[in-house]
Amino acid sequence: MALRLLKLAATSASARVVAAGAQRVRGIHSSVQCKLRYGMWHFLLGDKASKRLTERSRVITVDGNICTGKGKLAKEIAEKLGFKHFPEAGIHYPDSTTGDGKPLATDYNGNCSLEKFYDDPRSNDGNSYRLQSWLYSSRLLQYSDALEHLLTTGQGVVLERSIFSDFVFLEAMYNQGFIRKQCVDHYNEVKSVTICDYLPPHLVIYIDVPVPEVQRRIQKKGDPHEMKITSAYLQDIENAYKKTFLPEMSEKCEVLQYSAREAQDSKKVVEDIEYLKFDKGPWLKQDNRTLYHLRLLVQDKFEVLNYTSIPIFLPEVTIGAHQTDRVLHQFREKERSWRRIRMLTRAAGNSLAGWTKAWKDSGIGRSGTRRSGVEAARGPDGVT
Repeated sequence: MALRLLKLAATSASARVVAAGAQRVRGIHSSVQCKLRYGMWHFLLGDKASKRLTERSRVITVDGNICTGKGKLAKEIAEKLGFKHFPEAGIHYPDSTTGDGKPLATDYNGNCSLEKFYDDPRSNDGNSYRLQSWLYSSRLLQYSDALEHLLTTGQGVVLERSIFSDFVFLEAMYNQGFIRKQCVDHYNEVKSVTICDYLPPHLVIYIDVPVPEVQRRIQKKGDPHEMKITSAYLQDIENAYKKTFLPEMSEKCEVLQYSAREAQDSKKVVEDIEYLKFDKGPWLKQDNRTLYHLRLLVQDKFEVLNYTSIPIFLPEVTIGAHQTDRVLHQFREKERSWRRIRMLTRAAGNSLAGWTKAWKDSGIGRSGTRRSGVEAARGPDGVT
């Protein structure tokens, strides 16, 4: 039983919780979820991509090593160009786009930890590859969200990294001996059947910061976990970018490279973008029909994640039927608790006092009563 089951279960279930909490005001149903979906009739009646896509309907990704200022530059570019900014997708990206937006426990998010990877990258429980596999799925989901936004609104998007650059971490992990060759084969198989459905970005911006400077920034940042990253791992990431990623992307899209100092001048970067001709890549070959099929794909998140689960047994990312049942049972217990809180809250009113009363009445978090989810699976000493 592959990880996709829990990914989809957690995502869809949390969405159902929100839907269950929809209000009725004077007979009018209101919900945070939009049930309208783009389909064949929209296309036949004239809702076509060519009517909204303009010269500013671009997909831009900002790439670079760890602590190179990608987020700052991406945000500034988006603000200056009027694009939508997508921060880098992390472990909890599916939670941020479904339900109430609050992160769920790692049990429902790939059962992996970035902090644990930094602390013990050679952990024999498979955390390193489980993390890489989950992050690829998160980036795949985010890239589909970005394309959906572009095709729906015509507004350009700016992302920090993407599914096209995700492999640089896989190569670095393998070169450092953090993961097995079987993990690399599994990743490449998943990538080959998923990435082929997506158009690459129009532009890749690469921030080139030397490894010694990256390490200095990490030390200055002061994150105790990131400070354990070795220079060899950082160098392998840089090598994968320069030897594989950039040459490949230069054939598919525009590429701009900046030093650490140059990347601080976002105004100059935007000027360089304005001068680009965008005269190469598969986007030039698209028409209303192909973009129609792409939009159908990216709006269907189940289909987006469908092929991240392939019939290959790999201990790092495979769970048994009993474990699946246990985790799903825990999640449903949490779901029932959330519903009870919402029901009590609606009964008590939307005031702070009402929320407090609902929380106390639900018994969630109270010592010895109604422990649910992961807490319910732990013993008195916190051991599962």
